[in-house]
Amino acid sequence: MARVLIVDDELNIRQMLKTILEKHNYSVDLAENGNIAFEKVKNNIYDIVLCDIKMPVIDGFEFLNLLKENDINLTVIMMTAYGSIDTAVSAIRAGAYDYISKPFKADEVIIAIKKAEERERLIKENIILKKQSDQKILENIVCESKEMKDILNTIEKIAPYRQPVLITGESGVGKEIVARLIHEKSPRAKHPFVAINCAAIPENLLESELFGHTKGAFTDAVRPKRGLLEHADGGTCFLDEISEMQEALQGKLLRFLEDGEIRRIGDVNPIKVDVRIISATNKNLQQLIEEGKFRLDLFYRLNVIPINIPPLRDRKEDILAYVNRELKNRNITITDEALNVLLNYSWPGNFRELKNFFERLFIFLDKKVIDINDIPEYMINIDTTEIRPDAKFVSLKRAIEELEKDYIKRALILTKGNKLKAAKLLEISPRGLHYKLKEYNIE
Repeated sequence: MARVLIVDDELNIRQMLKTILEKHNYSVDLAENGNIAFEKVKNNIYDIVLCDIKMPVIDGFEFLNLLKENDINLTVIMMTAYGSIDTAVSAIRAGAYDYISKPFKADEVIIAIKKAEERERLIKENIILKKQSDQKILENIVCESKEMKDILNTIEKIAPYRQPVLITGESGVGKEIVARLIHEKSPRAKHPFVAINCAAIPENLLESELFGHTKGAFTDAVRPKRGLLEHADGGTCFLDEISEMQEALQGKLLRFLEDGEIRRIGDVNPIKVDVRIISATNKNLQQLIEEGKFRLDLFYRLNVIPINIPPLRDRKEDILAYVNRELKNRNITITDEALNVLLNYSWPGNFRELKNFFERLFIFLDKKVIDINDIPEYMINIDTTEIRPDAKFVSLKRAIEELEKDYIKRALILTKGNKLKAAKLLEISPRGLHYKLKEYNIE
């Protein structure tokens, strides 16, 4: 049952509306002016407010301002006997959802209320869908490590703004996922998120894709085309692999970032668009700048808010969290030996490789326990290419002896040569220490 607050200084109007709405199973509360109504909305939950404009103490417009100043979101329908287009426009601009003129018929009131209910329903559905969208994005990003939690905190802080963001990190760490999360948590979420892979589009087509073109601008331009920046108006444009953008186009992008205007190829008239730019790269832009392959001024404009995503091999907590989540979802367990391999594998393809590994594994797995035999050999074998041929190498026995000898010397130093105390510190018997001193020829 929707709850409606009726605000009007005329008692007969309040009573009439109450009777009409209660016949249609609405719960109704009454207020005789904006001041009383404001106190009621602060302490009660209402779905819709029917509010008169002309009232003593606090009128309808002042009531709307109070709601806005106190961050109270309510669907308000304004009522007045002085109906005019100007009054209606003013009411809508002030924050009202709809407007009805006195005198009104019962069915006019019910239609207005039904429309307002539908609006409320859509708002609630959008909130639910947005939460589900956020959750779906978060399912593709693991955030148990301190590094990823810090990134999530950064996203919360920067989401409301329009400043450019530059996301760096190895291929497969989830740069586009982070970009989408920034968009979804921003006021731009209801507008498009347009992703462009600068490396996947040929150089001669990228400018047209970004900025659009007029008819006849070049040989194949048989009709005018809106660019992707226009499509993203009001939303976010994600430029992946920004390092692959040719220098001439870098200059045009820089101009857009500075004045917010684009020019289609073949057109001299600028078009104003409101787009937040989030770019990403797995390359070192500073090095490309030194090599003359990337503009320094563009780098400064893109790098207003930098986010670096560490490789997965440096985030073992995230590997473990993802593994546990996948196993729990499928009611499967894993042996310690197999888990240890997964935690210590370098994952050169990062999160993308980890996700693909499990998708492939579960296709062929016909048991409830993952063991070492289910792990590919390339993940188990030690990469000997990192061991130099001239590197010093000793046997395990010799390494243990060296470590033991070093610990005994340290214990004697700490106890100032007192062998009884040294033996206690090492948690061995005095006789055992005596044999070790003799074996290692320690004075």
